[in-house]
Amino acid sequence: MLKKYRLAALSGATALFLALLTGCSSSDDQAQAVTELTVYSGRSEEFIAPFFAQWEEESGIKLNIRYGDSAELAAQILEEGSNSPADLFLSQDAGSLGAVAEAGLFTELGADVAAAIPAKFVAANRNWVGVTGRARVFVYSPERVKTLPNSITDLTNSAYKNQLGIAPTNSSFQAFLTALISAKGKSFAKSWLQDLQANGVKIYPKNSSIVEAIDRGEISIGLVNHYYVWEVSEALGRPINVEIGFFVPGDLGNLINVSGAGVLVSSKKYAAAQELINYLTSDSTQQKFVIDTHEYSLLEGATPPDEVPGLDQIGAPTVDLNSLKDIKSTQDLLIEVGLL
Repeated sequence: MLKKYRLAALSGATALFLALLTGCSSSDDQAQAVTELTVYSGRSEEFIAPFFAQWEEESGIKLNIRYGDSAELAAQILEEGSNSPADLFLSQDAGSLGAVAEAGLFTELGADVAAAIPAKFVAANRNWVGVTGRARVFVYSPERVKTLPNSITDLTNSAYKNQLGIAPTNSSFQAFLTALISAKGKSFAKSWLQDLQANGVKIYPKNSSIVEAIDRGEISIGLVNHYYVWEVSEALGRPINVEIGFFVPGDLGNLINVSGAGVLVSSKKYAAAQELINYLTSDSTQQKFVIDTHEYSLLEGATPPDEVPGLDQIGAPTVDLNSLKDIKSTQDLLIEVGLL
């Protein structure tokens, strides 16, 4: 089991907000103290629940949380439209946020909301903001993989035949594929997927399953987010025989994506929902994300997680995170080639 985490106290700005919230009225929050917020969370309960619990304890505001896959929750919000009961959507990837934003279902966030998050991790019109960073990497067995790939295109080579694992249902993989389609076109992406299939790619339900399969010798290499080696090692309570690798600088396999959050236009509790975002992006909480979950803080100058380079040293491609919104076309392509 992963260890339980104790979180730092709320920032002074959050504490001040809470005092004002209970002491005076707000037109945004219907001129009365907010007692509950409804959150749709694409972050897993195991990951984010300790952070939510701390905010509930400090704020006195109860969170009604619906957990699920980010893409599925985004589709649910699109179906609910302006009648969605959600106040805030927390997604594990920018693509799902972009889909909701494209439909006009997020409200613009004030300049004082997540003010320290760099603009490259924030939607251009500030209708969603990044919360944590996650780098796409390849993970591999150092004993069985002697030639490391320089690019995602190398993974179709015979050296990796029947040895590569991917998780097509995972929203982070789908966001990466969306970036590939945007940069190289659908035809290129389709050919790449079909070449992987011809090379005997193995399909897994999630990233952690890929890491576990490498550790037990079932496969030798896989595409995941950077923190899964740490997460699986923590869960097993021992070091694992899996290492992290990065492609050459600029390769799309080094994509930096973000988890992020936005406030729904259907919400009448803007101030409270925005302050939850401020808590998640505060310096103390960002430090806890790095230490306790191994994800990257998005704050300038933040220390990276152990055993991985800083965000500015990865050699990530230049990708507008707002361009990852067309998840449906990506899913349609995965269905077309038989991976969904």
